[in-house]
Amino acid sequence: MSSEFRIGRRDFIRVAGIGVAASAFCGRSGADILPGAASAVSNKVIRKGKLITPDRKLNIACIGCGGKGAEDVSSVSSENIVALCDVDSKRADAIFKRFPDVPKFKDYRKMLVEMDDKIDAVTVTTPDHTHFPAAMMAMQMGKHVYVQKPLTHTVWEARTLTETAKEHEVVTQMGNQGHAYEGCRLLKEWLQAGAIGNVHEVHIWTNRPIWPQGIKRPLEVEQVPSTLDWNLWLGVAPERPYNSCYLPFKWRGWWDFGCGALGDMGCHMMDASFWALDLKYPVSVEAKSDGNNEETAPESSIVTYKFPARGSMPPVTVKWYDGGKLPPRPHDLGKESKLAAGGQYLVGDKGVMMGFGDYCDSVRLIPEAKMKSFKRPGKTIPRVPEGNPYMEWINACKGGPKPGSNFVDHSGPLTEMVSLGNLAIRTGKKIEWDSKLMRCKNLPEADKLVRLAHRVF
Repeated sequence: MSSEFRIGRRDFIRVAGIGVAASAFCGRSGADILPGAASAVSNKVIRKGKLITPDRKLNIACIGCGGKGAEDVSSVSSENIVALCDVDSKRADAIFKRFPDVPKFKDYRKMLVEMDDKIDAVTVTTPDHTHFPAAMMAMQMGKHVYVQKPLTHTVWEARTLTETAKEHEVVTQMGNQGHAYEGCRLLKEWLQAGAIGNVHEVHIWTNRPIWPQGIKRPLEVEQVPSTLDWNLWLGVAPERPYNSCYLPFKWRGWWDFGCGALGDMGCHMMDASFWALDLKYPVSVEAKSDGNNEETAPESSIVTYKFPARGSMPPVTVKWYDGGKLPPRPHDLGKESKLAAGGQYLVGDKGVMMGFGDYCDSVRLIPEAKMKSFKRPGKTIPRVPEGNPYMEWINACKGGPKPGSNFVDHSGPLTEMVSLGNLAIRTGKKIEWDSKLMRCKNLPEADKLVRLAHRVF
């Protein structure tokens, strides 16, 4: 455990009594608790999330204040920022200076324990491997959470956060902002109107990775910057010496910390089709990749998901492409048109629909003649005011409509799909998936990657 974090016995018993210890101090199983604390959690109280009245501001604590974290803090700053946490004071400096009177922390556990009664909600903007323990602790304390994508580092973590959100009745939102945008809704409405008939194939591609992947662990040991608490940055990840090749941002390619190109962009780019086609859980996943190793995600990959029929919708194949790999060019796209750096297209028995950009920013039918003759259906799906996912979450914490990318209904299962793609990449073999039991039916040795060990830090 970090030398900075020392929780008193009284506070520990209070927190453990509501079930937080199991996640805040997770051991190899992810559910172990500190020695001698078993009696404190044996009769735990399920602490429910509390909605606040629309006439007051939400008290928000922010975990992660540099990089994307700075954007997330700024995006919720219309409310009361009551605590800030970052393991690197240099990265967080601009935000820390912007809120000079707000308490600052390096350890989110210390912040949540000490500020418990002052916090309504928490944002989590950290490397992927820290999403689960931070969000889990906050939710078990009855705090509403906004967590950046991908929601978690593994399949098991995604399922567990989903179940915890439901159990504790907290308001949740994953930071795949495109789900609040217009394009995502248009794609679903057009499909529901039968614009291209029954969909049998979906192709999704990205220009990621734009950071190093397919590389080995460095042998050099560098001095830890004085502003960084390396132990806290590692968190539940296995211990290793510091090297500047991991951060900032470059951690995405390392399996211990990130989820590669698929993890970075999958929750954005798969979102519209996943939602519109009610995909939920695949029955099989397989991948072909270049440069994959035990340390980092590959230089490029193609991942194929097979989904069963869903109600009246037929089985569908979803293919993901990254690292310069591209799908077959749709025949009706036109010779003069090229595939953009990232996007998606859906193939139905009556035509093809394209979603442009990382967030399905716009939607078109091809060929263009079909788009011009298409009679657009009415807008049947409620719109998010100004397409703002942060305010969507804040308003829900005050009794407004449930956020679209909440863990239970949407982003938990979406993240499981993304994580299963990485499972196929890492094993290099086809995975026949049992979604109910969360196990690889044909490849039991791969189950160790479904739920990774957590280091006590």
